[in-house]
Amino acid sequence: MSDLLRIAIVGFGEIAGRQHLPAIAKTSGAALVAVVDPVKTPPGLPHFRDLQELLRDGPEIDAVALCTPPQLRHAQATAALAAGKHVLLEKPPGATLSELTPLIAAAHEASRTLFATWHSRYAPAVGPARQLLAGRTISKMTVVWKEDVRVWHPGQAWIFEAGGFGVFDPGINALSILTEILPRQVFVRSAVLDFPANREAPIAAELELSDQSGLPIHAQFDFRQTGAPSWDILCETEAGLVTLSKGGRQLRDGDRLMVDATGEEYPALYRRFVTLTSEGKSDVDLAPLRLVADSFMLGRRRLVEAFED
Repeated sequence: MSDLLRIAIVGFGEIAGRQHLPAIAKTSGAALVAVVDPVKTPPGLPHFRDLQELLRDGPEIDAVALCTPPQLRHAQATAALAAGKHVLLEKPPGATLSELTPLIAAAHEASRTLFATWHSRYAPAVGPARQLLAGRTISKMTVVWKEDVRVWHPGQAWIFEAGGFGVFDPGINALSILTEILPRQVFVRSAVLDFPANREAPIAAELELSDQSGLPIHAQFDFRQTGAPSWDILCETEAGLVTLSKGGRQLRDGDRLMVDATGEEYPALYRRFVTLTSEGKSDVDLAPLRLVADSFMLGRRRLVEAFED
């Protein structure tokens, strides 16, 4: 293989164009050499309509970044690993938990990297929040993760299909931060999921969670918010309120602003991917996905008005 990690993006939707494309360009030791998408492609790059066409007729690549809807990723990752390619999985890493177990085994058998990414964990205030909370006693946590689906996921019908996660597509970002900043495993205790009458995935959800010590955690996810999004985690501690907001970009300890930065999450992901491939390691943490699966398992389904994009 080349010293340069040659990557093909598979699925060139909004997130690939807005985040993955510039992130790879900023990553030392990585280069984008092809794009796979039935329709879209950036200019100046070889374009293939599906992964099999890329693997058969495309340029030499070392890795694929799977940015397709989660319902498609298991088959694509299986094919890429069988062809000897490293695999980066956009979040969520798959439509189910069980389909990831054979991918982990296949990556190990092929001596290739499998990287299940959680970009929100790389937001600039998440690490400082973890360090700050490590020295505190937390009595209660509240997660408020609300945004306008028409603004953040325009025309993405797959998100409301079975396996598309619905409001858990952004909500899993909050869960990825939660499981990163808390030292103990988190459990779902109960959930209420709001399903539009004409859709197969929830548009809103309320979760009651706790950790092994019994810490109460309340989470609210909603796709129906208009105006500015709310991406906040509030932690009540013996020394006052710690607030992680703006999706992990801002941290306040009481009234004191600790971190307020834009921070580029995706370049950090690709730096991690380059390191993993060079070291022959994988990184597949399924804790956030497990919480989503448990929410669907325990959740009480509530029908709400139909949603039209």
